[in-house]
Amino acid sequence: MRKRLVRGGLALLGVLHLSWGVPATLAPRWFFDNFPGLGHAWTAAYPPYNTHLVTDLGATFITLGVLLMLAAWLADRKVTAVVLCGVLVFSSLHLAFHLRDHGELTGLDLAASLGALALGVVLPATLLVFDRRERA
Repeated sequence: MRKRLVRGGLALLGVLHLSWGVPATLAPRWFFDNFPGLGHAWTAAYPPYNTHLVTDLGATFITLGVLLMLAAWLADRKVTAVVLCGVLVFSSLHLAFHLRDHGELTGLDLAASLGALALGVVLPATLLVFDRRERA
């Protein structure tokens, strides 16, 4: 049961990272102006716009998404641990930056942004613990 949960979690995280990375890489200005969508513009709250930085962020998300999908497909404990540790390093550093620099975000957008970033740390950490317990 836990093995399926871990594989499903890896795949879900992979799809999420790819869904952010592809538009950031292919349409960086659109991503900057519109992410996460539905009338919210969290990335634009950190001006000025920089094509290079947004495209690099997209490449990072795509890389993590591909690695997460490979870990889900391979279902190997060591691969899973390495990939989740990598995601945790990126996500923790990303969260730490946004905890100290809110850009122009305030109110509910700030809370939602920080909550989403915190989930980006909690979910891979939880999957790592579940995978270790399943294999032990």
